[in-house]
Amino acid sequence: MLNKTNILHLIKSLGRGGAETLLPETLRYHDISSFEFYYIYFLPWKNQLVAELTSAGGIVKNFPASYNINILLKVNEIIDYIKSNNITLIHCHLPWAGFLGRLIHFKTGIPVIYSEHNKQERYHFLTRLINKWTFNFQSLAIAVSDDVKTSINNSIHPRIPVKTISNGIDTLKFSRNTIAGDAIRNDLGIANKNIVIGSLGVFRVQKRLDKWLEVFAAIHKLLPMVRGVLVGDGPLKNQLIKKRSELGLDEVVIMPGLKSNSSDWLSAMDIFMMSSEFEGMPLALLEAMSCSCAVICTNAGGIKEVIRHEQDGILTELHDWPLLIAHLNELVLNEELKSSLAVSARQRVIDQFSIQRMVNELETVYNSYAPQKRD
Repeated sequence: MLNKTNILHLIKSLGRGGAETLLPETLRYHDISSFEFYYIYFLPWKNQLVAELTSAGGIVKNFPASYNINILLKVNEIIDYIKSNNITLIHCHLPWAGFLGRLIHFKTGIPVIYSEHNKQERYHFLTRLINKWTFNFQSLAIAVSDDVKTSINNSIHPRIPVKTISNGIDTLKFSRNTIAGDAIRNDLGIANKNIVIGSLGVFRVQKRLDKWLEVFAAIHKLLPMVRGVLVGDGPLKNQLIKKRSELGLDEVVIMPGLKSNSSDWLSAMDIFMMSSEFEGMPLALLEAMSCSCAVICTNAGGIKEVIRHEQDGILTELHDWPLLIAHLNELVLNEELKSSLAVSARQRVIDQFSIQRMVNELETVYNSYAPQKRD
């Protein structure tokens, strides 16, 4: 008789970030007859995903820690939790949870897997330094894209294995819902003739949403029928609201805040535009493609591993804003191109970036490092 393998996920918070959102999404597809999943997070005020994890069968516990260093001080409490729940494998996400996992591995020998979502060059100097010092005190590193894997190899030169497992999304959940999308457009006063250019995510510096607004302003000046929708929230919210006003876009760019029904909002968009400076493997992009949006993005990090230029979407160089404006202008005006890219985008995700593919690869790793026990 097979016993379940008890796996513990460690993550700093359970707010609605990309790495965090993957936890309930993957849990819904895991083989729960073979695995039991536990989740520990540290920032008590970032708990938006707790209910989703619990409803999907996860066992969630908060070990409150207000500062990064306090996370590491939880090591003995968490080791006790691991022993009392017969945890046989730890899967860590993002640096500070990773540092804690490596400390646990050093003290107990329990296998630890670490998922890296960003390039090393994008971290604070101290984070990079600690990452480099501690990286080999774990069993395996998983990179969310080949670009992230290359960064790990070039910056850290690890002695442990590094494996790429690309992010995936639920293509059934994220499929175009025309009825829901039209309802949102009607509520916002957006007419059928309007072309909606949108984006969705956390309002952070890396997303360069100030530039997104500038690009939109340039297109709106040329093509007044376009409308913008920026779904999300984050530390730059007030700056972006101010920027929107300075550009005279208050009436044509809608910022509805954070939304849990993201597939409905993506279904209201015709074109999904990303202006990021860097990305690991952006879930929002995969979700938009799965919802049959035509996508246009800067060539940032793992994005180029998803989009094949002029086949699944449009790519432009990082700082070439005039070219982005020109491509976006063509996309708005060319209905045939827009429709073709939308169809190809969804098929690309179905073929290469589904959540089931991701879960299958993760379970292969889990079984390699913590085989199921027999009575």
